[in-house]
Amino acid sequence: MSDAAKDRAQPLIVGAGPAGIRAAATLVAAGLRPIVVDEAPACGGQIYRQPLVPDGRDARVRYGSEAPKAERLHREFAGLQGKLDYLPNTLVWNLSDGVADVATNGGHRRLAHDGLILATGAMDRILPVPGWTLPGVFSLGGSQIVLKAQGCVIGSRIVFAGTGPLLYLVAWQYMKAGVKVAAVLDAAPLTAQMAMMKALPGFPAIVLRGTRFIAEMMMKGVAFHYGINKLRFEGTSRIEGVSFEVRGKRRHLACDGAGFGLGLKPETQLADLAGCQFAFNERDRVFLPQTDTARRSSVPGVYLAGDGSGIAGADAAEMSGERAALSLIEDRGLAVDPGRAGKLEKELRKIFAFRNVLEQSFPFPSQWIADLPGDTMVCRCEEIDVSGIRDAADHFGIVEMNRLKAVSRIGMGRCQGRVCGSAAAELLAASTGRPISAVGRLRGQAPVKPLPMSYAAIAPAVTGEAAE
Repeated sequence: MSDAAKDRAQPLIVGAGPAGIRAAATLVAAGLRPIVVDEAPACGGQIYRQPLVPDGRDARVRYGSEAPKAERLHREFAGLQGKLDYLPNTLVWNLSDGVADVATNGGHRRLAHDGLILATGAMDRILPVPGWTLPGVFSLGGSQIVLKAQGCVIGSRIVFAGTGPLLYLVAWQYMKAGVKVAAVLDAAPLTAQMAMMKALPGFPAIVLRGTRFIAEMMMKGVAFHYGINKLRFEGTSRIEGVSFEVRGKRRHLACDGAGFGLGLKPETQLADLAGCQFAFNERDRVFLPQTDTARRSSVPGVYLAGDGSGIAGADAAEMSGERAALSLIEDRGLAVDPGRAGKLEKELRKIFAFRNVLEQSFPFPSQWIADLPGDTMVCRCEEIDVSGIRDAADHFGIVEMNRLKAVSRIGMGRCQGRVCGSAAAELLAASTGRPISAVGRLRGQAPVKPLPMSYAAIAPAVTGEAAE
């Protein structure tokens, strides 16, 4: 490596899930020393999340059939220590002009960087329904975190509802943990899920694994209902049951815990602050930061990897993390293997095609929008309900999300619209008779997550040094 290359600031990787770990390993192999910022206390991301403290469970119990991949990534990242600078329990809350503002160890730092790989992952996509804010109702991802990281469960008799592969995975994980799973309620009709058979020739292991999950749960007495509508979580001080319609009949199930989610959506706030161009993705019904096949964004020196730039799963996250790192290396004038880059792009194309099949099997239930009662809470931070959105759109003639935010305050709370933004967009589109692509998206704002008030008084010097 030339002296000029050595004098450049360190590359920065945001996220230490499969994409971030693979990107870090690739950069280290090329002789670079990246900074890796991770909100979690240990690497692995959501899918390979490590326990907060040892709890006696081995990897097979915690990760199931994914245990070998999880252990491999954990070992690989551990082997990189001393060759990179790792900042766990650290939040990147702002990006500007080659500098990242981070909250770490109760303080604030500014990290100058030369090359930025955003591997920010995804979060649950929620469409509010009556009772979704009751204690005992968790997102699917939240249910999984409780089980993986803390060795706890969300109830003794649980119903899982929504749609998407994660719905079945989390339900199966709870069943394997010995919890009574009363039912799985899927918004997708059974006929739609037959589309999965199209993926059998190319991805037999994934399709058959999902089939096995369902078969094992059925053998344990888990009930399955498909094509559900008018979902409602019921209870007074906490959840006591779930009601729904299926084939025109109203059903009720008793439970003391529920997991709910309608798939995943990318965490794109930092890509927005970095200045990346966005475009609407019809399949995922969301605006995504744009990349080329080499994972370069529209901003020179900014690269996107993993589910933060489009949901594709852990295997694709690893591959895109490596491909993004190869682009960063190449853009620094260092040699890369073009054959390896081409192979990664080919494999990613195959996985993205598989994702198209998945979306056909688990379509977003847009038909639920019209049935939502007016008093259903949408933005719990600012206490904005369905009627508040519909009335604002009607009274002020609002047809765009940021105007809706200015008038109603939706998305101005602690989550900055991360939870309620996509649901508000669906409601605004339905209320105005416009396609979801036409109402736009909430612009990213710093801080992307809540910070202590004391940070407002901090004005540290810019430094590229990593934490000791």
